[in-house]
Amino acid sequence: MHSPSEHAYPAHWEADVVLRDGGTARIRPITPDDAQRLVSFYEQVSDESKYYRFFAPYPRLSDRDVHRFTHHDYVDRVGLAATVGGEFIATVRYDRIDARGMPSSAPADEAEVAFLVQDAHQGRGVASALLEHVAAVARERSIRRFAAEVLPANSKMIKVFTDAGYTQKRSFEDGVVRLELDLEPTDKSLAVQRARERLAEARSVERLLAPGSVAVVGAGRRPGGMGRTVLDNLLAGGFTGRAYAVNRSFPEDLSVLEPEGVPAHRSVLGIQEPVDLAVIAVPAEHVPSVVAECGEHGVQGLVVLSAGYAENGPAGRHRQRELVRQARSYGMRVIGPNSFGVINTAEGVRLNASLSPELPAAGRVGLFSQSGAIGIALLSGLHRRAAGLVGLSTFVSAGNRADLSGNDVLQYWHDDPDTDVALMYLESIGNPRKFARLARRTSARKPLVVVKGARHGAAAPAGHAVRTTRIPDTTVSDLLRQAGVIRVDTVTELADTGLLLASQPLPAGPRVAILGNSQSLSLLTYDACLTDGLRPLLPRDLTTSAAPADFRAALAEALADRACDAVVVTAIPWVGGASAADLAAAVREAVAQAAPDTPKPVAVVHLEIPGLAEALAAPPDTAGEQDPAPAVRIPAFPAAERAVRALTEAVRYARWRRQAADPGRVPEYEDIDEGGAAADIDVLLRAHNATGPRAVTLSAPDTQRLLARYGIAVLPALPAPDPDSAVRAAHRLGFPVALKPTAPHLRHRADLGGVRLDLGGEAELRRAYAELTELLGGPEELRLVVQSMAPRGVDTVVRAAIDPAAGAVLSFGLAGAPSLLLGDTAHRLVPATDRDAAELIRSVRTAPLLFGWRGSTPVDTPALEELLLRVSRLVDDHPEVVGADLEPVIVAPHGVHVLGASLRLAPPPARTDVGPRSLPSI
Repeated sequence: MHSPSEHAYPAHWEADVVLRDGGTARIRPITPDDAQRLVSFYEQVSDESKYYRFFAPYPRLSDRDVHRFTHHDYVDRVGLAATVGGEFIATVRYDRIDARGMPSSAPADEAEVAFLVQDAHQGRGVASALLEHVAAVARERSIRRFAAEVLPANSKMIKVFTDAGYTQKRSFEDGVVRLELDLEPTDKSLAVQRARERLAEARSVERLLAPGSVAVVGAGRRPGGMGRTVLDNLLAGGFTGRAYAVNRSFPEDLSVLEPEGVPAHRSVLGIQEPVDLAVIAVPAEHVPSVVAECGEHGVQGLVVLSAGYAENGPAGRHRQRELVRQARSYGMRVIGPNSFGVINTAEGVRLNASLSPELPAAGRVGLFSQSGAIGIALLSGLHRRAAGLVGLSTFVSAGNRADLSGNDVLQYWHDDPDTDVALMYLESIGNPRKFARLARRTSARKPLVVVKGARHGAAAPAGHAVRTTRIPDTTVSDLLRQAGVIRVDTVTELADTGLLLASQPLPAGPRVAILGNSQSLSLLTYDACLTDGLRPLLPRDLTTSAAPADFRAALAEALADRACDAVVVTAIPWVGGASAADLAAAVREAVAQAAPDTPKPVAVVHLEIPGLAEALAAPPDTAGEQDPAPAVRIPAFPAAERAVRALTEAVRYARWRRQAADPGRVPEYEDIDEGGAAADIDVLLRAHNATGPRAVTLSAPDTQRLLARYGIAVLPALPAPDPDSAVRAAHRLGFPVALKPTAPHLRHRADLGGVRLDLGGEAELRRAYAELTELLGGPEELRLVVQSMAPRGVDTVVRAAIDPAAGAVLSFGLAGAPSLLLGDTAHRLVPATDRDAAELIRSVRTAPLLFGWRGSTPVDTPALEELLLRVSRLVDDHPEVVGADLEPVIVAPHGVHVLGASLRLAPPPARTDVGPRSLPSI
């Protein structure tokens, strides 16, 4: 047992944070070795800031001050520093005090806190980040309140405290403002923290995508090579800022790289002007020296194209961690390594710092890829198919995503006015819980389409240093859809769906009109609609003799028809003089003249009509028009299935958007005893000596007692070690009864004939007992029980589990083959709302069995929804409940009956989404 003075250095308090301006800082505990750093830091603080800290002129620190501010026990006295480049830029300190304000130790739960921020770094949000971290440290050390005394003129520090969102008291005594903060996180403090996180992370991406100057490190003198290629692409794209070529191999007298006319330097340190972004294309062994030079120069961010990192095994993983650690120590964020580069088509930037040979057309689609090869293919495919239809706003190739990730880019896209549709190719999700939260917020504003590679691998792809998740891909898909993400299976579907969403309005419903000059192609489209769950109207056959005017008239009629929500036009080559341009003009004219108050998406499916897709996407000729109408552009698809699949995703997303406006609520139930459950859990964990991550399975009585705290009753079952005990149990419960084994290898195996139901008397019970023991084994092996009979209904399964990466997940399915063999199980994140519960039971393929399929009696789905919500509340209120299995749950025409249940407890896992803001550890 350590005494406070012997307490070990708390390395887990170290963290990297993103500041308000997008730069990073390192937060760590102060140690005795920091004495000189503290003195140097203090010398750079203005006299005014010193006065605000000490309430008196305090020009320098005495040796005693330095000792006091660098020696801490990490329990009652704690000091944290924010550092950049290894030097202090801010400090915070707390001292535990008693009720009289004197130094104290536990059980005193109040501490006095004070900050000091270097003037050059004020306004960057350093103090706010330090407050989050020192508050988390204090809670860990059983401190519940902070007290701070601030001079009234120190308005910046007062604002740090008042804006934090904690419950607080404020008073004014003796010319000093006294603030008391309750450190228990609140909804407001969490909202403030997440808002700051969003702004900071979005700004960190913006600094990388909109630099005023770019240095390409590794640009050679001769054409070719990765560095020179990026430099040429940067210049060819019309970059509006300053560009520099850097290569240690340049001759000392070389000042301009020809023929580009770009300033040339042997080192970034030789550049006299500020450099916002450095693109690094040198061998991995030379990257550390380049990063150090960039950090010393004050470069804001890095794009590392170099390979040879985590994708190459343990040595490469170590090199990758050191790269990120070194960059963050200088306040820089990193895209890569192994990146393909970044693109920003905004007119005021025109950045092509990538290996793409040309800057894509400007548009409203954002693209993020964790694979360079897939990124290249997507850029090429979008450029080929979307020319004139849609363009690109930004592109980020994350490579090994060692630092900057898809979560950061989502933060940026959320408020980016130039991005209307976001496309992402992911191979791993480092923080699924955060990704789902950010995706839900982004999807409420603009479509987010995701294709995930490596779906069936248990390990992350080479180079991706992320936590693995135990949940299967089908579960991940359900959770993404719950967050509004449009999950597709292939890169082709990603492009198809993105093009449709970027060029067409969202459909109001699933009703689809189909028209065209080929009955066969229209029927293929009709079948595809039915397969994907849309509601197609009977196709309208214009016959092969249809002219463009016939298409225009039929499409205009369909667009005016209130019985449809979208239109698919099918076309095959025709006999006659009309051209693809004529057909495109007719289709576009019909769309342009449609009623603007009820816009409907239109897609064209064509077979072997060269030039039609280009004509449908081409910008109209508006020469001479003073007030031209908005351009009408329509996506074309070479196959009916592709068009319908994209349209289906648009219909689902539109429905999610409508429902997201009213996401439902987490209901309160008066009979829930949350406090009693917490006390029970505490007793049970101590009784099982549960201290590590391994979960303990509760006994049946303990499980039933804990579930009862949440209003969940388990049908009683009594042990039957012999026939006489079975009879006594049946008389106690009342006939009719069921007899079943509870041995693990026989539980829920009705297919083996191991369950006897509706035993109405003693003779039947004894006969069933003899049959089971003869068929399956002795009573000791079977562990037979007698249970009251439940009404007839549908057998279902309700589960909840904690995944270390995704969080708590609620699952539902029908018992037996549907869930075990067919995987027909649906999932939602906890806490589930009433809307989530209703959707959960309706999203399994076998849901019709609950609603009167083929004339059967519908069962009590409202009671089932309530059970799901109570289980959700249990695992959400008590993170110690890491697993809950209710099986079978019989849903009868009136009520639900839980026949079996088990609960697993463990000390609560760490929550990565409620602590202080920090970048992923490296």
